[in-house]
Amino acid sequence: MDAVFAPASADAAIISQMAWVLIAGAALIFGGVMLLLGLSLRRRGQGGAAGAGGRVLRPGLWIVGGGVLLPVAVLSALMAYNVVRSAQLDPQTSRGALLVSVTARMWWWEVRYSDPSGGADIVLANELHLPADRPVYLALTSTDVIHSFWVPALAGKMDMVPGRMTGLSLRPVKTGVYRGQCAEYCGIQHARMALHVVVEPPAAFSAWLAQQARPQPLPAVGEGGAPLALGRELFLQHCAACHAVRTAGGAAGLAPGAGPLQLSGAGPDLTHVASRLYLAAGTLRNEPGAMAAWIADPNAHKAGVRMPAASGVDPESLRALAAYLEQLK
Repeated sequence: MDAVFAPASADAAIISQMAWVLIAGAALIFGGVMLLLGLSLRRRGQGGAAGAGGRVLRPGLWIVGGGVLLPVAVLSALMAYNVVRSAQLDPQTSRGALLVSVTARMWWWEVRYSDPSGGADIVLANELHLPADRPVYLALTSTDVIHSFWVPALAGKMDMVPGRMTGLSLRPVKTGVYRGQCAEYCGIQHARMALHVVVEPPAAFSAWLAQQARPQPLPAVGEGGAPLALGRELFLQHCAACHAVRTAGGAAGLAPGAGPLQLSGAGPDLTHVASRLYLAAGTLRNEPGAMAAWIADPNAHKAGVRMPAASGVDPESLRALAAYLEQLK
C-alpha cells in the first residue's frame, strides 16, 4: 500500500524509513549483480575476464565477490540498521493509553470502547476512531481463523489468533481517514475485509465517543413516523437475532438504556450504523440506497458472506427497514 510511504504516526514513520532503506539495499544488490553479469558477458566475448596487466580473473573470484561478499555485506548492514531502528519503536504497553478492543471476524471487525461515563461498552463495526497525539493500545483477537491487523499509515502488522489476545501500541499524529486491511488470507472475502481509521482532534473524538454511547430513541408512531416504526418492527422480526440496536425505551424485556437487543451477536452492532463511512467492511460507501441494496442481497456484493438475502421482504417493507437503519446516527 502506498500509505506505507505516507506515515501518520511516529512508529509508521520509522517503518517507512526502514522500508526505503531496505528498498535501496535491495536495489544496490540487484544493481551490483547485474553489473557483474554484464561484465562477465562482455569479457566472454573478448576471450575471458581480463584483469589489470592482462591477468585473467578466475570465475570463482567473481562468484565469491559479487554473489557472496557483496550481498553479505549489504544484508548485514541492513540487519544492523533494522535492529537499531526497531528498538526505537514505541513499547507495546497499555499503561497510560486509550484502550480499544478490536475483534476480527469473517469478514468484518468488531470495535469496542469503554464508556467514559461508566455505562455499557460502546460497540461498533469496521470503523475505528482515535484521538490525535495520544497513545493508543489496541487489544487484538479473533473469533474464527487467523487474521492480521494492518493500517500502513499508523503501524505495522499484527496477527490476530483465535483464543489469544495480542496488543498493538500506536500514537497517531496526523488527523485524517486511513484505510486498514486484513493482511492474512482468511477466506473468500479476505480482500473485502477493510477497516477505516478516523483520526481526529481530541475534543472531536470525545464528542464522537459520547454520541456513540447514547442509545437510540424509539421512532414516533404518529404522522411521518409510521415508516420508521414499521422499519423497527421489521428489524426486530428479521435482524435482531444477529444484530443489535440499543434503544432508550428498551425492548424485549430490557430496561431503558440497557444492553443491546440481540441474541447471538453474529453480526455487527447497528446502533449508530448511519454515522459510519462504509457498509460491509469497506464494501459499499454508506450513501443513499446502499443500505437497501446491501439488505436485499448481501451475496451480490460480498460473495460468501453469512448474512442472508431479504428474500421474504416485499419492496415496501425493505424501504421501511432501510429507512429505519439510515437514520441511526
